[in-house]
Amino acid sequence: MFRYQLLIEYVGTNFRGWQIQKKGSTIQGLIQEKLTKLLKQKIILNGSGRTDTGVHAIEQSAHFDCENEIIDLTKFLKSINHFLNEEGIAIIKIKKRSNKFHSRFSAKQRIYKYIIFNQISTPVIEKKRGWHVRKPLDLDLIKKGAKKLIGTHDYSTFRSSSCHAKSPIKTIKSIKIKSSKNKIEIEFNSQSFLQQQVRSMVGCLKYLGEKKWDLKMFEKSFKSKKRILCAPPAPPEGLFLARVIY
Repeated sequence: MFRYQLLIEYVGTNFRGWQIQKKGSTIQGLIQEKLTKLLKQKIILNGSGRTDTGVHAIEQSAHFDCENEIIDLTKFLKSINHFLNEEGIAIIKIKKRSNKFHSRFSAKQRIYKYIIFNQISTPVIEKKRGWHVRKPLDLDLIKKGAKKLIGTHDYSTFRSSSCHAKSPIKTIKSIKIKSSKNKIEIEFNSQSFLQQQVRSMVGCLKYLGEKKWDLKMFEKSFKSKKRILCAPPAPPEGLFLARVIY
């Protein structure tokens, strides 16, 4: 058997997330279907992790095994993208890997980015590519709140009730925040995240930036470990899986 890694870009707007569901179109399901047809054998695609409905990816990572070696990777890339591009999916790279490689379990770091458009007018060109927030946000307060999230903590406050992770304890290596004109970009780096963790943290940072909360309230919510005290999660359209590092 031969193992290949795919780096995948996609717009998640019209999909029910990455993972195959009983109903509705998913990114994993569609790519798996096209690979099966192209390679003329049943293909199982393994992703680095799931992304929720409406969430995008700049560089999702996945792998699959096939019986025959793919001789011309460039030709294969053109062929598979012919079937996927119109659906808002692109395979940007394919690499041959050893059988020890696993897209999920070999990952050392996952980087997510969240985009906020902090302006009065609704974005048109970048519609569904960020969270439109009209009320002015205090960037300094957001940065102070973000610092409190870095490190090894119990992130139960930010954990979805449907999360299947064994433990709520995770380690956030870094949070970088940059702003250009009316666009705020928040980058989160961790080996793994709880379901809805990033969107929930952004929702709380937004409350802080709007001054609905002060730093004391923000910290109280975080340390409570109670989901009920979390601010409403940020919408999925602002979230991007940016990169998986091995």
